[in-house]
Amino acid sequence: MKLKVYADRMSQPSRAVLIFCKVNGIEFEEIKVDISKGQQFSSEFKEINPMGKVPAIVDGRFKLFESHAILIYIACAFPGVPDHWYPADLLRRAKINSVLDWHHANLRHGAVAYVGNTVLGPALGRPLNPQAAAEGEKLLSYSLSKIESFWLKGNSKFLLGGLQPTIADLSLVCEIMQLEVLDDYDRDRLLSPYKKVQQWIENTKNATSPHFDEVHKILFKAKARFQKQRLMGITKNSESDSGSITKLPSKI
Repeated sequence: MKLKVYADRMSQPSRAVLIFCKVNGIEFEEIKVDISKGQQFSSEFKEINPMGKVPAIVDGRFKLFESHAILIYIACAFPGVPDHWYPADLLRRAKINSVLDWHHANLRHGAVAYVGNTVLGPALGRPLNPQAAAEGEKLLSYSLSKIESFWLKGNSKFLLGGLQPTIADLSLVCEIMQLEVLDDYDRDRLLSPYKKVQQWIENTKNATSPHFDEVHKILFKAKARFQKQRLMGITKNSESDSGSITKLPSKI
């Protein structure tokens, strides 16, 4: 029975799982769960993942959620996946697991808080929380600095000194790609101090081409839509300000 992947490509972890399957030639059925419409909370989907989050998979009778667990399972369960993604060597696996655990408490937490409270929140009809955005930016910058100085030590192309990507590289880079929905100035402000991180992103893109760009197309479409909304908002505010000025009573 074909593997089923329940995903929304606007979700960073969903993109990591989809790219991994495509790169490794794994036959699967992609089933869209539209989080902007709240489909992850439907009773039908909660039979797959009671936590109401994407991604999730069904492999025969086996159901699994949480993207890191899914990536590990697929890397181990499907023949033909190259060893570099999740090596058989237990010491290498332990190191990869440490990156994945660190990711959830640091990079992911910071990126989600910042992007969600600057761009994605309003797009989903949620109120902005400036304090959460500021705290998210602080953790995001801290996380990027740790990737730059620790996880990418030396001249390695990938995390942990690797010459080829692991599931940790793919998961973390997909997380950082969410910054693409920000305006260019904001994105560059956050990423430009970290030259190693920028090169590592390019290395991971190249190692997973052409699937990386194909799966991320939705992100660039969303960015264009958000930019248009911001411009419309600026225009409306400008027109409103102009109108209020013309209505001011004369003091002459």
